Amino acid sequence: MSIDIAELLPLNRCGTCPIRHRALCSVADDKALKALNQISRRTRFEAGQTIMSEEAPVDFVGNVVSGVVKLTKITPDGREQIVGLLFPSDFVGRTFADSSAFSAEAATDVELCCLQKPGFERILADHRDLEHKLLIDTLDELDAAREWMLLLGCKTAAEKIASFLLMLVRRAFNTGCGQDPPPNQLVFELPVSRADMAGYLGMAVETVSRQLSQLKADGVIRLVDVQHFLVKDLGRLAEIAGQEPPVYVEDAEFETRRY
Repeated sequence: MSIDIAELLPLNRCGTCPIRHRALCSVADDKALKALNQISRRTRFEAGQTIMSEEAPVDFVGNVVSGVVKLTKITPDGREQIVGLLFPSDFVGRTFADSSAFSAEAATDVELCCLQKPGFERILADHRDLEHKLLIDTLDELDAAREWMLLLGCKTAAEKIASFLLMLVRRAFNTGCGQDPPPNQLVFELPVSRADMAGYLGMAVETVSRQLSQLKADGVIRLVDVQHFLVKDLGRLAEIAGQEPPVYVEDAEFETRRY
């Protein structure tokens, strides 16, 4: 997919960006920020819109500013499989490659800070702190993928669903910049359908629905509507998932663990 950067929204202002403190550019000095500003623009994608297509030429990378992006892969028999979810501050795309190994689709309405790939690769070469940060983030993502493989292989259906919901809570807490939900308003978005959840977790759709209903019956969550859930007992949700509960601390640094 090719995006004409010049036709996108006005020049991005890094200083007021809501993900500035967590995204790749968090380590950029003034010189690097100026260079990034020159090649970056904000653009929006509606839910369901394709951002990048698998193996198709793509000339940009970027950071998720708001919304959730799902990464998908087409299996040999033609089925679409979700292989990952990207949240605000996550990096989208592949540097030093002509195409992406996965498709990226807006799971919700998404705002993306798009960076011209050739220009961004030159900036990485000139600013080693950015290159180092990209490497660290990539390794963190690899560790998260390995943890997710462990979850899919070893946990029960109840543990998988609880872990998935806890991941959404943790990433919402990690958004930062005054956008975090206060502890008494633990309502979160389910960015994918029940069918997508089932595929992502390696479960049947009926099992997903049954486990969500059980969490509701046990007083752990309340299903506000099809796309939102309220956490009534965060400690219990974390206990079922076999993890420590995320901690909300206003105006502070948040843990970076993805799952």
